[in-house]
Amino acid sequence: MHPPITIAMASYNGARFIRAQLDSIARQSVTNWRLIISDDGSTDGTQRIIADFAASCAPGQIELIDGPRQGATRNFLQLTRRADPGGWLAYADQDDAWLPDRLARGVAFLSGQTGPAVYAARTTICNEALEPITPAPAFPGPFTFRNALIQACLPGNTILANSPALKLLQAAAPAAEAANIVSHDWWAYQLLSAAGASIRRDTAQVLLYRQHPGNVMGRNDTARAKAARVSMLFDGSFAGWLAQNQSALEPVADLMQPENRVLLHRFGQAIRASGPQALRAILAMGLYRQTRLGTAAVLTAALAGRLRDKV
Repeated sequence: MHPPITIAMASYNGARFIRAQLDSIARQSVTNWRLIISDDGSTDGTQRIIADFAASCAPGQIELIDGPRQGATRNFLQLTRRADPGGWLAYADQDDAWLPDRLARGVAFLSGQTGPAVYAARTTICNEALEPITPAPAFPGPFTFRNALIQACLPGNTILANSPALKLLQAAAPAAEAANIVSHDWWAYQLLSAAGASIRRDTAQVLLYRQHPGNVMGRNDTARAKAARVSMLFDGSFAGWLAQNQSALEPVADLMQPENRVLLHRFGQAIRASGPQALRAILAMGLYRQTRLGTAAVLTAALAGRLRDKV
């Protein structure tokens, strides 16, 4: 029997969609879970819907807490710290719908691991009515710290982490909060890959990923989305994110494998360097994204001096 799973859900004004997600969690083939929902001050009936759902579950299986009211990422970091360190951790968005084997596929992988390990998978991109549009991209890997430094590849809404991995996340969460990181799943990928965790990026689609105007982070596979992300490489946004991630990771470098501590230090120097120096450093470190075009875009931004935070 696997350890109990803490499902961590951040909510805010999700009344239109949250019941479908809650019902999908209740239909999981894996039943040894507890759901903590951190609500950021919803005013649309979200909390009432959660209370109604909780009444249909076993006593204590659902817990509703107050969120920090500083955005979704800070909310997920609070939830990470609240999870049972002796159990496993799954992140959940309020507007998706899980397929019945969402947790089971992760359990099958993690059950064979002894050290820190994390499972993630693909999603099915859907419209607002949860009608499928297309599968999310399947990345080929490998999934290493050299990739994680410049690309987020583990979708947070599919993550399941075992207890050793959760303890690493909990140890590093205060520094992530202090650095005001932009993405909890990118940070988790960086930290766990740096610590040498076993990473499984399943090609199976494990949930319906609802697209609607209120998405905090939407799909990234359309031409428009890809163009927007390229633009962020050159408008300073990506540089700011890299600097925040670096500030979150440097205080917890002792959690990393020695070679990745060195890599983190070198990367910190690179993103503070001039364009040509940054390009040479990134090439020397062997950093990569999951597509050649993506890697080329980052190298071009580095040469142009756009990985240097202006703040």
